[in-house]
Amino acid sequence: MVPAMDNRKDTPKKQIPLRLSASLYKELAAWAEDDFRSVNGQIEYLLTECVRRRRKGSGKLFGNISHDENA
Repeated sequence: MVPAMDNRKDTPKKQIPLRLSASLYKELAAWAEDDFRSVNGQIEYLLTECVRRRRKGSGKLFGNISHDENA
């Protein structure tokens, strides 16, 4: 059995360094602004949604996305 993700505010969060291209950061920042989130909050939200969808076994997470190795 997979443990549930803990989203309580009192739970300490793991800090990790993350390197993003300038263009990806710009896109994430614009998306975050649209959703009234910080960039960090947007990244955390997106990763949480990906994990939830994967756990549900919903198959493809995003449809047809090409992998850009320069990102």
